[in-house]
Amino acid sequence: MNVEILRNILIVGLGSFLGGSARYLISVAMSNLSKGFPWGTLAVNLIGCFVIGLLSGIFARTANESNSFALFCTVGICGGFTTFSTFSKEALLMLQAENYWALVAYVGISVVAGIVLAAVGYVLSRTM
Repeated sequence: MNVEILRNILIVGLGSFLGGSARYLISVAMSNLSKGFPWGTLAVNLIGCFVIGLLSGIFARTANESNSFALFCTVGICGGFTTFSTFSKEALLMLQAENYWALVAYVGISVVAGIVLAAVGYVLSRTM
């Protein structure tokens, strides 16, 4: 395997560790709010969408999207921080529990607000 690819795997892995650890801490901190709705997962997904939009705009402006720091931040930290697989699992559990209103609210807020926040982050990065 190419040495550069191995280096990038380590960079992404370290970022993923940090992002995943932050996600866990936020989920633990927000666990008291849960009451049947995955607020912690929703929060990290929305924060992650905003941050990855912001970083993508910054890295696009500096033409360094493929550099090690960009990989560390976007693929690593943001990839480890956001929880789309957990989101999908929780949505499925709501569907199986026939909790349709919570399911629609959760999916709708996550997708629409996530896209909006990614766009806001990107636009903000272009004005900095």
